Amino acid sequence: MTNPPSESANLFNDNHGSGYNVHVGAFEGPLDLLLHLIKKNEVDIYDIPIAAVTRQYLEYLELMKELNLDVAGDFLVMASTLLQIKSRLLLPVQVDEEGGEEEEEDPRAELVRRLIEYQKYKEAAQQLEVLPLLGRDAFVRSSELPELKEQQLVDDTPDVELFELVEAFRRVLASLPVQTFHEVGSEQITIADRINDILSLLQERDSVAFEELFSEGTTRDYLIATFLAVLEICKLKMVKLTQVSSFGTIWITRAVQDAADAHEGEE
Repeated sequence: MTNPPSESANLFNDNHGSGYNVHVGAFEGPLDLLLHLIKKNEVDIYDIPIAAVTRQYLEYLELMKELNLDVAGDFLVMASTLLQIKSRLLLPVQVDEEGGEEEEEDPRAELVRRLIEYQKYKEAAQQLEVLPLLGRDAFVRSSELPELKEQQLVDDTPDVELFELVEAFRRVLASLPVQTFHEVGSEQITIADRINDILSLLQERDSVAFEELFSEGTTRDYLIATFLAVLEICKLKMVKLTQVSSFGTIWITRAVQDAADAHEGEE
């Protein structure tokens, strides 16, 4: 297993509430979040329900702030843009002197153009990313899980995106009763602890479901530290995330095989 770079060592020693920040820009940007919301709501990109999308977008920003995700200015600019579009849609339709309605460009048009162009280049990048690497610097890893075996037959599923992880974490929070959140002042859960726990678990098992990582903790500190630990080991490319179906189970596997596994594959 690859050891974390030394430049991240200081981050591992911090509790999630003591200044640990994940720079969202290193993962994805505001257009990625909008595309995620459009996909989640199953709406036409040419007819975006601005009110609903704006509300959900702001909810995501609040959750990202709670998780100490360092939201870049681009996210705030997009929030302002959405609010401006929403306000323009609420304005009464202008009537010309002849009593007819003046034709105005849909306030959403420019945003739609940006989203479509961004989506086009993003899909092209994803297609390049999944070009065959077998035999050069990647190896097939077998799995006992039927769901992952099926995905391995056609390995063209793009990596799980940041906002898919945030959505999965939202589901974890929603599944727990409010009264389970309590603070234990004498115990601090660090990101380093949870990174070690996750990597130890992956030494024993080929794959772990994202939701399983939260099954033993009921405190908010534990849940947030676990989520940030997943982000950190993803950033360091120590694990690979797989999601066979949209909004389905996210599986976590080791990104690098052990020497024994690689030798087994050669035989």
